[in-house]
Amino acid sequence: MVARPEPEAPTTAIPTVVIVGRPNVGKSTLFNAILRSRRAIVGDEPGITRDRIQGEAVYRGRRFHLIDTGGIIPNDADWIPTEILKQARVALESASQIIYLIDGRTEITGADRELAKMLRRLGKPVTLAVNKIDTQAREDLAHEFHALGFKDLFPISAEHHMGMGDMLDHVTAGFETSVEPEQEPTPEGEEEPAYEPKAIKVAIVGRPNVGKSTLLNALVGSERSIVSSVAGTTRDAVDEAIIHDGVEFVFVDTAGIRRKGKTKLMAEKLSVVMARRHIRMANVVVLVLDASEGVLGHDATIAGYAHEEGRALIICVNKWDLASEKSKRLFTESIRDELKFLEYAPIVFVSAKKGTGVNRLFGMVRDVFKSASKRVTTGELNRFVEMLHFDRDIKVYYMTQASVRPPQFIVFTDKAKEMHFSTERFLINQLRKRFGFEGTPVVIKTKRR
Repeated sequence: MVARPEPEAPTTAIPTVVIVGRPNVGKSTLFNAILRSRRAIVGDEPGITRDRIQGEAVYRGRRFHLIDTGGIIPNDADWIPTEILKQARVALESASQIIYLIDGRTEITGADRELAKMLRRLGKPVTLAVNKIDTQAREDLAHEFHALGFKDLFPISAEHHMGMGDMLDHVTAGFETSVEPEQEPTPEGEEEPAYEPKAIKVAIVGRPNVGKSTLLNALVGSERSIVSSVAGTTRDAVDEAIIHDGVEFVFVDTAGIRRKGKTKLMAEKLSVVMARRHIRMANVVVLVLDASEGVLGHDATIAGYAHEEGRALIICVNKWDLASEKSKRLFTESIRDELKFLEYAPIVFVSAKKGTGVNRLFGMVRDVFKSASKRVTTGELNRFVEMLHFDRDIKVYYMTQASVRPPQFIVFTDKAKEMHFSTERFLINQLRKRFGFEGTPVVIKTKRR
């Protein structure tokens, strides 16, 4: 079996497979097993995936779009499950095939029957996957689930990758073969060659309940993420690919990052890990601040994650319509005081709920990505160095640019030790003044000639 993640954004020509089921039946485990990645959070606590998570996979040369929905509880009065059901229905409307996943170690419940009725009413092909079947004895019991009224039933173990080949053969049987098996994508985890990405990947980060999901919805023009006033509604990360002015953007709405001392639940702890991973995978990070609360210490911690990873960064002040102090100059000074290490980051003031100022982000993302990708020739750098006047205790012979995203420069000097921080800061400031590099960290490494 070969099923791996694809970097391109989904297109309408690609068939869609949607995984549905009650909470904690193993949907995220199956999703990750098909994509062979840790794209969704997996754990034993029910309800970890609240939104719908998506990716693209290739199985035996058949490319398809895969969606993992939140655990569905039909007729549940709780607000969050109601929103999960709404999100799942959006996904199901576009489904070419539906995998109805059920826990084979439990008896059929009333919720299972209600969900089965809902799926039958859709009139779409449904494959019943009976999960957690890892022994022959359990496989014999799996056939009892035919009582749910679905002809196509497959006993599987998503965790141990058992029975999945037969299931995927059935699910993808009508899909067009568009990729040669030997040309399927490189498995995740192997080093990728340097290349210019087809799309700019943007991670939206910030404390819980600062309006990240609302901002994503405003950017893509649809209710892509669950939005509520409950802090931490988004536990996993959801993404959306859109094209704006001819440029493709992939926005990732990460879970709200909490302080480690307050991440008692496993899901919250995993969310911090996953959010930091999405920062690492992003080209640009949008740090969302709450204008009604001002700049808090934890905002600096989150910003530090992006700065340490060398990501281009934009500071987005959300809920500006709710701010008691309406002076952008004073608020900007507050940001510069509290986040001194982000002096290079541009600031934008928006109201995601009202859509005010949101469209400015597209141009800003494009600009900081271009800055982070800028390469300066060695000849230009040497002419630049000749114009500078360094302290007498160090002699700079020449410098060269080693890499981009972030721009990293190698400075050859007469000293074996690192530059003094004040000299390094002077050099970075002069580089920015001469070549730009707005919105991106600049890294300096020294070598003795």
